[in-house]
Amino acid sequence: MKTGTDKENIERKAERSAESTTGKSFLLRNRAGKLILLIQLVLTGVFLAVVCNSALLPGRYLAALAAVLIGLFIVLFGMQFLRSRIFILGIVLSILIDAVLGLGAYYVGKTSQLLDDVGGAEYKTDNMIAVVRADDSAETIYDAKEYTFAIQNSQDQENTGKMVDDLGNILGGDIRTEEYETVVEEAQALLDGEVGAAIYNEAFTGIIEEAIEGYPDQVRILYQYGIDTYIRQEAPSPETVEQPFSVYISGIDVAGPITTNSRSDVNIIMTINPNTNKILLTTTPRDYYVPIPDVSGGERDKLTHAGIYGVDVSMATLESIYGIDITYYARVNFTSLINIVDALGGVDVNSEYAFEAGGYQFQEGTNHLDGEQALAFSRERHSFAAGDNQRGKNQEAVLTGILQKAMSPAILANASEIITSVSDCVETNMTRTEMARLINRQIGDGGNWQIEAVAATGRGDSQPCYSSGSQKLYVMWPDEASTAEISGKMQQILEGK
Repeated sequence: MKTGTDKENIERKAERSAESTTGKSFLLRNRAGKLILLIQLVLTGVFLAVVCNSALLPGRYLAALAAVLIGLFIVLFGMQFLRSRIFILGIVLSILIDAVLGLGAYYVGKTSQLLDDVGGAEYKTDNMIAVVRADDSAETIYDAKEYTFAIQNSQDQENTGKMVDDLGNILGGDIRTEEYETVVEEAQALLDGEVGAAIYNEAFTGIIEEAIEGYPDQVRILYQYGIDTYIRQEAPSPETVEQPFSVYISGIDVAGPITTNSRSDVNIIMTINPNTNKILLTTTPRDYYVPIPDVSGGERDKLTHAGIYGVDVSMATLESIYGIDITYYARVNFTSLINIVDALGGVDVNSEYAFEAGGYQFQEGTNHLDGEQALAFSRERHSFAAGDNQRGKNQEAVLTGILQKAMSPAILANASEIITSVSDCVETNMTRTEMARLINRQIGDGGNWQIEAVAATGRGDSQPCYSSGSQKLYVMWPDEASTAEISGKMQQILEGK
């Protein structure tokens, strides 16, 4: 028979056993919590390393972020040693923070990589094509082996020669060629049946269209050959973006790779002084009738035709007009305008006139535009007495709206989406490091920018152009007083006045 003392001993042993079981369970649960906290510590280190390597965040912000994340880790880790059930809250919070850190590291890394993809452009591409009439029976270039190929002998001779050599290698022997003075003449010879095919740089297609109505529908591309050429330019240091500089923005409207040479329908110079937070936007009409340095031999041509020979040639032409140095360029396809504006959530654009374009109504004053509306607004010229001059001003107004939205703190929420949406239709010679410095500075300073827009003017006329031969095209003679005034404004911005 058990005594009272025996009963007490049995009860104490049961209590100690229960306590032991509870303690082991507590330790096991806390072991899992501590493991989750260790994962948080690792992810904190990875996230901070990715942000630091991206150079997008100013040092003081990075230090504050690191302090907050480390503080959170210490607090949550300490909660795992408490016997109350508050440690469960610590585990839940840690899991949520792990998810945020993981996603944050992914998106910052993705943004940094996309800056690499968009920036650092060093090459331009000439897309040489061999075309036949639309109703020609040839299905491949091999079917055209016995054809006579028309070529031009006045422009782009080097690339034409490379294309002829390439076709010779493919077809197993020299091809027959017939020379014409201009690309328009060889295109007409093809349509007239004088030759079986024509070889030319696809960038000249716009010139042919100006002379031969409906030309694109009358031919088809049988073969194409891309020629990459290194763009010779002085490499700026990363610190360049912290001093006054100029950027050439070239707007093109072509299919295919953004690197492909083509006419430039939009020509805007951004003169930027990051120390005074001032920007001057200068639009030069696409039809400005000027010499193309190192290309036209002093003959005049349309500014838009300079793009046929490469973005570096367009830059050199604008430098000669205004007497300035242009350090950077950005080529933007029209399709990217839609993507940029939509990624920004639309932009506010000021219109000098009320007009209709592309099925949209635009009022005088401020208009909130989505991507499609912004594109229609930028392209319209027939609604204005000033034609191309007013179109240039409207393009500046859209760019101003984009810049004002892009420089606001709200941009950070959609930065990755914006860069992703334009990565295939924008290229620039600005490196990732230089772009990161600009973003870093804007986040750090957060100042408002003063944006002024000006447009060069001129007098319309009909004159022959270097790139099109004797055929007369619509051109605009530069107003020298206008360009001189703009040049003075550029110098004031660069000098911080």
